[in-house]
Amino acid sequence: MLASFPSPPANTIEIGPLSLNIYGLMIALGVIAAVWLFGRRLEEREVGTRDDASAIAVWAVLAGVIGARLYHVATDIEKFYGNWGDVVAIWNGGLGIPGGLLLGLVVGLYVTHRRGIGLAVAATCAAPAVPLAQAIGRWGNYFNQELYGRPTTLPWAVRIDAGNLEPGYAVGTTFHPTFLYESLWCLGLCLVLLWIDRRWRPAPGQLFAMYVMGYGVGRFWVEGLRIDEADHVAGLRFNQWVAITMIVAGAVALAIMRMYPVAEPEVGDFARHGDAADADLGGEPADDDPIEDPADDVNPAVDPIPSRTDGPTPASE
Repeated sequence: MLASFPSPPANTIEIGPLSLNIYGLMIALGVIAAVWLFGRRLEEREVGTRDDASAIAVWAVLAGVIGARLYHVATDIEKFYGNWGDVVAIWNGGLGIPGGLLLGLVVGLYVTHRRGIGLAVAATCAAPAVPLAQAIGRWGNYFNQELYGRPTTLPWAVRIDAGNLEPGYAVGTTFHPTFLYESLWCLGLCLVLLWIDRRWRPAPGQLFAMYVMGYGVGRFWVEGLRIDEADHVAGLRFNQWVAITMIVAGAVALAIMRMYPVAEPEVGDFARHGDAADADLGGEPADDDPIEDPADDVNPAVDPIPSRTDGPTPASE
């Protein structure tokens, strides 16, 4: 049995003259996995394609990274006084997931609308993909040796190098691996959401509300274990209040959507809206087959229309 979870040997991978930051690599791998799952679910529901998923992800991920960094800077502003150049140094860690979710969701929904995909069904397709990305990306905190929890002697406790210890802790102290807890929670949440979707097929949009609630619950208890510096309000860390807000908002949204469910899009809706979206984005909509008038097939020279002599001409209705 492990006495503790070892600290990583390095937070970079050297490939010739290149130095690859593992924190960024884990985020990239999480994004790739999420886009794959999102695209697969769009195609399963016949509401979009994997190309749609990639196009949406480009803008949503970019906005998410910006939002996550702004959230981190805003909630730890004192760390950047006199060091404003560090605001853009995301490779050193410091991405606040609530900010990333908020801005990434807004931009992602906008791009989704522009591509002619229903917002609610797109949110349902993305619901399990988001925690999958989080489950992988959280391992970046391990390689940066950051955001760990209280001291513990549990067999899976993580060791932290002296240079990354929080003030006041002795070298050799082992801590709760909160990155691991949140990673496993998010992976479990992804699997549960997939199971719920296949078992009960909730109306479009409801699965994403479940994700917001589920992530809020996990983030609340994991956040309570962390010992890094944070603002406190009424005895709770600020991010715990954000987690509570997510739980309440998700529950309210789910209740409203259950009272007024969004209808599943009909097969073919995406094709019609997709042509309009392509034209709006500079593409050419597909030409519909021309509708021929049966009367055009009549050739008076070959198929003369006989005159009626056996009774009066009926009136038009």
